Amino acid sequence: MHIKIDDRTGEASVTPASGQSGGKPIWDIRTEEQPFAVLASADIDKTNRYGQEIDLIELNKRNGHALPVGRSLFINENPAVGTNPNRNKQHGFFFTADNCIGCHACEAACAEKNETPPHLAFRSVGYVEGGSFPDYKRMNISMACNHCDDPVCLKGCPTRAYTKHAEYGAVLQDPETCFGCGYCTWVCPYNAPQLDPVKGQVSKCNMCVDRLEVGLKPACVAACVGNALDFGVIEQIPEGREQARVEIPGFPSPEITQPNIRFQQIKELPDEMKRTDSMPLKYHKVAIGRYRPAVDQKNGKAKHWNIARLSSRENPLVLFTLAAQTAAGAFAWQFLGAQAGVDGFVAFGQSALYAPLAIVNFLLVSFGLFMSTLHLGKPQRFYRGFNNLRYSPVSREGLGIAIFIGGLGLHIVCSLPANSLFQSLVSALFGFDVAPLGELAAGSAVGFGFLAVLGSTVGLYYMTRCYRIKARPFWDHWQVATAFAGSALSLGSLLVGAALVATLAASGENYQAAALACAGGLTLGLAVEAIGHVAHARTMGHAGHEGGASYYIQSTTFGNTYLLRNAMLGLNLLLAAGLLAAMLVQAQFGVYTLLGWAVVGAVAVVTSVVGRALFYVLVVPTTMPGAFFWKNKGFEEHARDIGLANLPQVGVAPLRHYP
Repeated sequence: MHIKIDDRTGEASVTPASGQSGGKPIWDIRTEEQPFAVLASADIDKTNRYGQEIDLIELNKRNGHALPVGRSLFINENPAVGTNPNRNKQHGFFFTADNCIGCHACEAACAEKNETPPHLAFRSVGYVEGGSFPDYKRMNISMACNHCDDPVCLKGCPTRAYTKHAEYGAVLQDPETCFGCGYCTWVCPYNAPQLDPVKGQVSKCNMCVDRLEVGLKPACVAACVGNALDFGVIEQIPEGREQARVEIPGFPSPEITQPNIRFQQIKELPDEMKRTDSMPLKYHKVAIGRYRPAVDQKNGKAKHWNIARLSSRENPLVLFTLAAQTAAGAFAWQFLGAQAGVDGFVAFGQSALYAPLAIVNFLLVSFGLFMSTLHLGKPQRFYRGFNNLRYSPVSREGLGIAIFIGGLGLHIVCSLPANSLFQSLVSALFGFDVAPLGELAAGSAVGFGFLAVLGSTVGLYYMTRCYRIKARPFWDHWQVATAFAGSALSLGSLLVGAALVATLAASGENYQAAALACAGGLTLGLAVEAIGHVAHARTMGHAGHEGGASYYIQSTTFGNTYLLRNAMLGLNLLLAAGLLAAMLVQAQFGVYTLLGWAVVGAVAVVTSVVGRALFYVLVVPTTMPGAFFWKNKGFEEHARDIGLANLPQVGVAPLRHYP
């Protein structure tokens, strides 16, 4: 490329070199570009501070993925290739907090270039402040995608909409491949991917690779009036700067993704810096220039109910997880109990209601999958959820549940010919005896049953892994596994126990042993869930990070609801343990015992739904600090309450998407 500086105006004009695919320019360069918007050349280090090679061609070659030099990025379907000599080096942003005046020019330039709607921003400016008059200080933070060395968005995305390019190290995302699950927005610590609920898809900062191809810095950098933002090959400190730190107050731990952003902040800051948004977090100085999050009790300690606020955009996932776990637990009980020869389960397996209960389980998991599909921004693209089995726990969860529902369906089909109700129905309608088919299909039914159990186990395991997210510390605890396993045990045992006892009692069979087994499973599930809740509360109650902030919200905003759920769960566990002990002591048990278990079951369903709703609404992610209005959850709720959110220019998105 050729860069010419006008001696009179100081403006720079950039002309692509003639070697670009027969001289075809990538795009027409406007003449108003200033010299500071031009990428500078510098001596390049071999590795970054994480020990990773900056030359991405060499890095890929060492990892066994040889890539050609000079590939086209096909910007606007143009095959031209830029002539930037550092095109295959990892680039990144440099931000000098001392220079940022909070003018939001970078936001405006980014929004103009990418034509983002008011409720989205690929780059946003937030701030923290602290001290007391007259020594009160505010620090602004301008943040976009950091194009990380270890992009968790890429690994988490089930559709493979993300690509880490050897060109500039840009992490690019294709909104047209995305089906709007929003999982990348969960795992990213920096709130870089933006889920548009109107279009039902995610989009994000693309590093302005089109500008890089012609030797220009990203639009946000070119628009910065305070020289706070700069850009170049990572670790090459720009002229006029002396620091390249990876931490700043309010910035999440760089260990999660190894982000390609470097900070300078030389001016002394108070020992405590607070967010001005509604997030109950502040930051304490632990060393020179290093701050760690702590809980900021902005709303006091008063407890509230807020039942209506338990409803959220994640309602479909509440229903999906509970339905899938119930179906998985119930089928495992009814099938494995019969295969193990447990008294009562064998008789139930030979009864006319075995297949109908399996069908109920099939309908439950089908309902759960339907609800999870409704959670997508583009439900019609659900099939893309299997595209990233190599990395994404979401893809693996989906595969496990798909194997479960497929194996369960085939198990039902092979079990029906041996079912007396089905035999009678077919004989009455068609005069055909299907009993011989039942004998032939018996072995297949067993095989498909084991396949269904295996699929459900895989699905539930990766369902747990989906929520072990470092960017959401409230979820990143083994309590997720106890909650999910506890629900499968308790709700699955409840469903099987109700069907089994009713069937065997009606047929005059002995149901004592089977009922005892189901009662034990229900009690064990409640105990597992309770143990996890106690351990989780102890950990988060003493945590200073975002998990501690979530626990603070749980104990205040939803304090009464949380206490009621805990009380109901504890009393229900005591009642279940008492009933189980009575069943073990007594050789016989009657209607009052069954009524007691009915109460236990009803309470278990209520506590499961409330607990799962709390699970989703409480989590505080490791997002960057927002401003008083922009990216402030409190302002968003206020805007919805008073109707201000109905004005699109306010920047508050509708609650539902419109694909």
